Amino acid sequence: MGGLLTLEELIDTVLQKMSEMDYAKQTILNYQRFYRRFLNFANERNEVYFTENLGSSFLLENYGCTHDTIHENSPTKKICVQVRYIRVLGDYQIHGIILRRKLGPTAASVCPKQFQTAFNGYLEECQSRNLSEQGNYSRMNRIRHFIFYLNEHGIDDCNRIDATILAEYIRTFINYSSKSMTSTMVAIRCFLQYLYLNELTSQNMADSLPKIKNYYAPAMPKTWKTEEVTKVLSCIDRGNPTGKRDYAILLMVARYGLRCSDIKNLKLENLQWHDSTIQIIQHKTGNPVSFPLLRDVGWALIDYLKTGRPRTKSEYVFVRHVAPFEAFTPNSALSRILVKYIREAGIPVTRETPLGMHSLRHTLASTLLEENIPLPVISEILGHSNLKSTEIYLHIDYARLRECALNPEEVFDR
Repeated sequence: MGGLLTLEELIDTVLQKMSEMDYAKQTILNYQRFYRRFLNFANERNEVYFTENLGSSFLLENYGCTHDTIHENSPTKKICVQVRYIRVLGDYQIHGIILRRKLGPTAASVCPKQFQTAFNGYLEECQSRNLSEQGNYSRMNRIRHFIFYLNEHGIDDCNRIDATILAEYIRTFINYSSKSMTSTMVAIRCFLQYLYLNELTSQNMADSLPKIKNYYAPAMPKTWKTEEVTKVLSCIDRGNPTGKRDYAILLMVARYGLRCSDIKNLKLENLQWHDSTIQIIQHKTGNPVSFPLLRDVGWALIDYLKTGRPRTKSEYVFVRHVAPFEAFTPNSALSRILVKYIREAGIPVTRETPLGMHSLRHTLASTLLEENIPLPVISEILGHSNLKSTEIYLHIDYARLRECALNPEEVFDR
């Protein structure tokens, strides 16, 4: 183990680095308390150095999860924090820095001074192309993550970015899915191309990034049973304003298969009461679509708008219920609404439980398929621009798949 820091040295180094990075004192104290327990755990087993197995054993014994199986047994937010404590040690041991694993919070961090001009210039170019706000948010967060990595490795000028630092950065994504790696590589490649074309670098380092083949292999859609959706909707307390809003949101997603972005962008003018329709421009595709205003959806909206929606000048149907009473931001996680009522409905939450709002879209598609609705119609309802996106639901049409099954005896008898 010759050049490795001992566990105690590693912990001291990590805590010192956190202090240099201006982590809050309380945060550092939380890490210290946790690492004290972890160090005692290691000493009892005569372990001198940190290993992934040691970290996983500690998490399993104390929290019922491991380093790589955090989503088992529905861990609470607190347990997620403990896993983060262990990951920090592993990251520092491998890469020599504290990696910012979550991209979201980096948006609130100040971009290192030496990269501000390049970063702001690229942001302006992306905005000038009329790229979506959500797309820009994700793209710029990935670039921020890259810039923070460069800064923490002492890179003080764009011209000092070389193939070695790029290779080291890519190593930090070794356990990520190919889709995540591809998205990150695309964002960084475009940023490096921008630097070269605007003479901020003398060499086009975009050519040094590896090209990752990302084959189209979407995950199997996770769906709900009809009775489970009914159970979730039934447990919502519609006697309070927030319950009225949440019920209307979940009902619209379940009935129409609307994306979260379309729910957030739904305006009062989109509700065409005179002809009982809902007319929107889909946020993702930009295509106009019209839905019939179903009876249960209509009454849910009326109940919310009349007796649940806060007094606000907002033009959006659904707003936050804490001041200021404004529309949801593009990055608001509406899936938390579904998770809240799944738990209240008493539905067991396991690793396989579909927790995202998209699962209600999947459920609608599956239900329509069972009712023999043609794929092109389902594709239009869901707002898919490509029928290929809809064909994935054929994989969960178990009744028809059984019809396609071959009888081995008939095959071998021939």
